[in-house]
Amino acid sequence: MGDAEFLHQTVLLHETIDLLQVHSGGIYVDGTMGGGGHTRALLEASAPDGLVIAVDQDQVAMDHAKGWGEPWMERLRLVKGNFRDLSAHLEQLGILKVDGIVCDLGVSSPQLDRGERGFSYQHEAHLDMRMDEFGDITAMDLVNHSDATELTKIFRDYGEEKWAARVAERITLERKKKPIETTTELVEIIKAAIPAAARRTGPHPARRIFQALRIAVNDELGALEKLLADLPDCLKQSGRIAVISFHSLEDRIVKKAFQLEATDCICPPHLPKCVCGHVARLKVVTRKPILPSEDEVVANPRARSAKLRVAERL
Repeated sequence: MGDAEFLHQTVLLHETIDLLQVHSGGIYVDGTMGGGGHTRALLEASAPDGLVIAVDQDQVAMDHAKGWGEPWMERLRLVKGNFRDLSAHLEQLGILKVDGIVCDLGVSSPQLDRGERGFSYQHEAHLDMRMDEFGDITAMDLVNHSDATELTKIFRDYGEEKWAARVAERITLERKKKPIETTTELVEIIKAAIPAAARRTGPHPARRIFQALRIAVNDELGALEKLLADLPDCLKQSGRIAVISFHSLEDRIVKKAFQLEATDCICPPHLPKCVCGHVARLKVVTRKPILPSEDEVVANPRARSAKLRVAERL
């Protein structure tokens, strides 16, 4: 895939680099490299001798990075993997702690725009949705083999879909006739399940269902929770973590994790004294999330739901 095919507009780029306080000689991690926008910004801001570790589970992103990253290779380390295993990745590189971490969550524009990956309800493709093409479970597996209760839970929990039960029931009926194999087949089933009046307002009727399946296939929320639990041990003193989320499920997880790690005692309030021994390891830098400017949203509509939260290691 050439550069022209891998266009990706990086969200909240300048705000992220500024809040991470990137400096020369520092060690930084881009946990979701994608098209490399944040990685390149980290390389430039940490010049002339900063080190940047770029992690991604998508082989297409890895192959693309070998092209644009060639001038930086002395200061760039490419790691194919999931950010949930960040501590293990750092250990393999012989690095104990880093100065900053950025994670831009969700699916990248190139993945959405390449129809054959099956992420988009706007392109005909097999129902895949794996960010790691060697992952065990596809969206087709979930749609055809999960029972109605499991599907309802996925759609409700990960997509916050009002019509989750109706869509799940319709899927189980349709797959008795033939397996559901493509994105367009699933879109038609979703449209048939959601009342016409509900389809006439709001976003595309398939958007939440596709989001939910993508999150489930890639265990995105589990990976995020694992990263957030491990990251204080990966950061140097005064090191910072910046997380950009794109929907309320992710943002709530990040907000709660930062708040928990910024609190000394987490005992139930009725206890007369602290018995938990919990000690704050982070300081919340952004009391409220940083949102993209109006100009950025106009230039890149996919940025409209982005929220940036930053915390600092104590």
